[in-house]
Amino acid sequence: MPRPIEALIHTDALAHNLERARACAPDARVWAVVKANAYGHGIERAYAGLRGADGFALLDLAEAERLRALDWRGPILLLEGVFEPRDLELCSRLNLWHVVHCEEQIDWLAAHKTHQPHKVFLKMNSGMNRLGFRPAAFRAAWARLNALPQVDEIVLVTHFSDADADRFGRDGISHQVQAFHEATADLPGERSLANSAATLRHLKDARVRGDWVRAGIMSYGGVPDYPEHDSAHWDLKPAMTLRSRLLATQFVQPGESVGYGSAYVAERTLRIGIVACGYADGYPRHAGTGTPVLVDGVRSSTVGRVSMDMLAVDLTPVPSARPGSEVTLWGQGPRGSRLPIDEVARAAGTIGYELMCALAPRVPVSVAD
Repeated sequence: MPRPIEALIHTDALAHNLERARACAPDARVWAVVKANAYGHGIERAYAGLRGADGFALLDLAEAERLRALDWRGPILLLEGVFEPRDLELCSRLNLWHVVHCEEQIDWLAAHKTHQPHKVFLKMNSGMNRLGFRPAAFRAAWARLNALPQVDEIVLVTHFSDADADRFGRDGISHQVQAFHEATADLPGERSLANSAATLRHLKDARVRGDWVRAGIMSYGGVPDYPEHDSAHWDLKPAMTLRSRLLATQFVQPGESVGYGSAYVAERTLRIGIVACGYADGYPRHAGTGTPVLVDGVRSSTVGRVSMDMLAVDLTPVPSARPGSEVTLWGQGPRGSRLPIDEVARAAGTIGYELMCALAPRVPVSVAD
């Protein structure tokens, strides 16, 4: 039989989370963000759960081609725009919308020969300081685009750096909202401001709502403002489960250690289980003793260092556990149990986004029944 580790993708959870985005923004349209191969879930596997979106947003032209191959005929948005002039030919052929964030992209559009004008999203750098035109240069960029016959509609877009925080002012979103609205006050066109965090936290502010919201991590059941809030607070469901089984059990005596580096030394007699999962599967190596797991649906925790192919868990809360017992590393466990990926990520000093995207190719992935 194959090694028992596997990942499951829950399309019903994806559909549920997408509807949560709609409930937050009932008057807006929703992008399902599927960059990074749908945050590690797989575009083809996630498609059935996310096809109720108004459009898909991503980065790579190859991923856009995969969506068109799935017979998606609605909007597809390239969140970083095109990377070289010839990419615009594929945008024309596949009817892709694309972000414009720099003068070079406008130059490429001006030289592009197309029979069908493009719909573009002009990006403002309102304070994130990654991509986009600063507010003082934004109107000039809009005027250049608006004068091009290659351009049809221009949507105005920005991205928040701190929408996951309750703080306001310089550490929140107010300075970015103000910069955006001051620079776009009398410009025509739709707006898109809200990412997952802003969709969940800030849409009571009419200035944040816009015409499109971008449902990224929330589509997959991740929580952008964890640990302040958890998935239950926002009524989000985990869309990925990573599970395995116990390979063996050991009794560890007081003073004995577990794993490489003897990082854990037992203070009492302890029964542990050895799980077929390690950092070569995408489980975080830096998840130390105490990282939560479920054994047969019962909450327990890891012991010692994570190895390449195995990790150890404390079986004290689950005396009935035996080799073959199910271990949920994150996601949906047996009998309705659940282990949010954000809890595991926090114990490892990272975020749920990274764990989703880091799932190793050797882990079999299937769509849950």
